[in-house]
Amino acid sequence: MGWMKDETGLEKRAANYTPLTPLSFLRRAALVWPDHPAVLYGDHRKNYAEYAERVTRLASALSGLGVTPGDVVSTILPNIPAQAEAHFGVPACGAVLNTINTRLDADTIAYILDHGEAKVVLIDSQFMPTLTDALALMETPAPKIVEVADAAAGWPASGGCTTYEDLLAGADPGFDWILPGDEWESLALNYTSGTTGRPKGVVCHHRGAYLMCMGTSVSWQMPLHVRYLTIVPLFHCNGWNHTWMMPLLGGTVVCCRDITAAAIYNAIADEGVTHFGGAPIVLNMIVNASDAERRTFDHTVNLFTAGAPPAPATLAKIEPLGFSVMQVYGLTETYGHVTECVWNDTRWGALPGPEKAAIKARQGVAFPMMEDIHVTDEMMAPVARDGTTKGEIMIRGNSVMKGYLKNPEATEEAFAGGYFHSGDIAVQHPDGYIQIADRAKDIIISGGENISSVEVEGCLMEHDAVSLCAVVARPDETWGEVPCAFVELKPGAEVSEADLIAFARQTLAGFKTPKKVVFQELPKTSTGKIKKFELRELAKSE
Repeated sequence: MGWMKDETGLEKRAANYTPLTPLSFLRRAALVWPDHPAVLYGDHRKNYAEYAERVTRLASALSGLGVTPGDVVSTILPNIPAQAEAHFGVPACGAVLNTINTRLDADTIAYILDHGEAKVVLIDSQFMPTLTDALALMETPAPKIVEVADAAAGWPASGGCTTYEDLLAGADPGFDWILPGDEWESLALNYTSGTTGRPKGVVCHHRGAYLMCMGTSVSWQMPLHVRYLTIVPLFHCNGWNHTWMMPLLGGTVVCCRDITAAAIYNAIADEGVTHFGGAPIVLNMIVNASDAERRTFDHTVNLFTAGAPPAPATLAKIEPLGFSVMQVYGLTETYGHVTECVWNDTRWGALPGPEKAAIKARQGVAFPMMEDIHVTDEMMAPVARDGTTKGEIMIRGNSVMKGYLKNPEATEEAFAGGYFHSGDIAVQHPDGYIQIADRAKDIIISGGENISSVEVEGCLMEHDAVSLCAVVARPDETWGEVPCAFVELKPGAEVSEADLIAFARQTLAGFKTPKKVVFQELPKTSTGKIKKFELRELAKSE
């Protein structure tokens, strides 16, 4: 299909074909904008020429440590400059970047280092004790350790191993980057959360990351020289690929080590941040910030939010504060976001505020680098686009993982039928927009009726006293399961269990109303997601 009858001499060659890789963005930026700010973090203020040189030195240093193409280099770092540099420096020596969640326990870190066969680990001083414990648990040879100190944040070098800055100082600034010969070559190895059993190693390629950057910049309508705040952990889907994307736009990465409302407002006011991404909990943090934490600013800040669907009540409150929010959706297996709630002002512009917020809470339609995303039934037939019929989100496109490392059975299961099976339950509206109803494991089945925890959570979040809530199944002798709500109140707010149940009953059907409300701080992952698996265990004893 598409071939002319005579294409003699029309083959691929160096002049007309280059494997796609996000590394090309930084090489170009260093030529086009050498003096433009690239990475900011306190007193660390590097332009693109300096950024590219540090990346080159890192690639050289890793090569000097014996890292060869195809080897894995791990990082255990917060959102600091070394983590951004690793996103380019590790693949620039031909290696595969493995960013490890800083909140994992030593046993899980040991498993990841063993499974991925890491040759080197870049480790922040704060997490050295955990890594030391992990190394003692490893079954394979331990990787070489490079310590990244952050004295300004209170984490000076602990001593005993090579420091990151010393490593760069002794490296070659003229090192020739090792670019992929095939865009299908592995770029990153990211491990899933592993809430049940061992985490799976998601393998991503250069092509997918390149196209993710291209698709995101178009869909987010990003201009040149944006200022991007690293709220999404760079160990989570590589920060949704945004660090790779910034050089494409001549943008500035503003690093944020500790995520607080004050840190976000300060970065917007002091560094002119224009864009960032974050889980709904971050939106909630901004909305509920105290007067002392807030700063004034005179520009609109564009915000991607993903994770659990945000409550419409939160969306309605954050935009008047100067934020423009777009809901996106994706998974580790899809490099991050692959659908977006593209706003249609002609269709929705005149709607009342609450109705607008409800639409903005949808997960939307596919990004341009994706081929097809829709909702299917158990036979993989498309469900009715009526906004009611539930099915599983199926995904096909260029920004889908290569597969799970050393796990062909799980890979084949995930790709059965020619699509990636997300495991997320959703409806599809008549206009094609997808809206998540729940994770399959989070659906509550009460007396044979399916209850969406997302729907119940959205209702409870409308209450003025509620800061955060999560709804899970609680075992029940009569109904099998009933909804149990865990609620985190706003500072100084008071409301009783009976009052919240009565409030929910005004909106929800009786069987959907929580039968139990527990007031406590909600357990959260490092990416701001609520740990429902922990709450399900707690609910059994309530």
